Amino acid sequence: MDGVNVEALQRLEQGIGYAFGDLGLLVLALTHRSFAREHNERLEFLGDAILDMIISKRLYDLFPGCPEGELTRMRSALVREGTLAELARGFGVDRCLRLGLGELKSGGARLDSLNADAVESIIGAMFIDTHEDYAQVREVVLPWFESRLRALDPSDEQKDPKSVLQEVLQGSHESLPTYQVEGTSGPEHEKVFTVLLTLPSGQRFRAQGTSRRRAEQAAARQALGAMGQLPGARP
Repeated sequence: MDGVNVEALQRLEQGIGYAFGDLGLLVLALTHRSFAREHNERLEFLGDAILDMIISKRLYDLFPGCPEGELTRMRSALVREGTLAELARGFGVDRCLRLGLGELKSGGARLDSLNADAVESIIGAMFIDTHEDYAQVREVVLPWFESRLRALDPSDEQKDPKSVLQEVLQGSHESLPTYQVEGTSGPEHEKVFTVLLTLPSGQRFRAQGTSRRRAEQAAARQALGAMGQLPGARP
């Protein structure tokens, strides 16, 4: 395992509250595509789905009187890129990322997107390391969000554009919009994502961002503006 600082990995394990049986899985979760052909994107895909499930169920239990739209908004606030990046830095993920030379020179370890992706990858790696023991992974992950969960206020009207758009469409008994990544451009350390949002009406909005999430939020903001529903949306 080239470029691995075992002591740093052990400190990271202490931070997240989980010791890997297969340390190689943790190393893979911290490996960016700029570093090696075998990287963390598949683990990120898996961890993203698991995290959504963990947070969704916790919100479902904590707020029995909240409708689906409010639960969706609160989940979005908890699992958005900025929140995950804050967690990552608290754990010391940024000091353990395995990045290619270009990413290192451009300060890739400081990017919210790379740190947030690594947190999701670590969750995916834990799921595999525990032999798909979802309950064990949940018990590790929930404490990461406990203070943020306690601070949630269902009456807070500040909503991200994607959540607002979803609520507007559901309120009109329409189906949800679709988001499609049309492509990426730019060097690895400055990648720009282009996303196409399609409303049930067929109307389309195209936007760009430095991550898929940011591009989707920008497209949703465009759609809300065209629908006259923009006030109150948070970038």
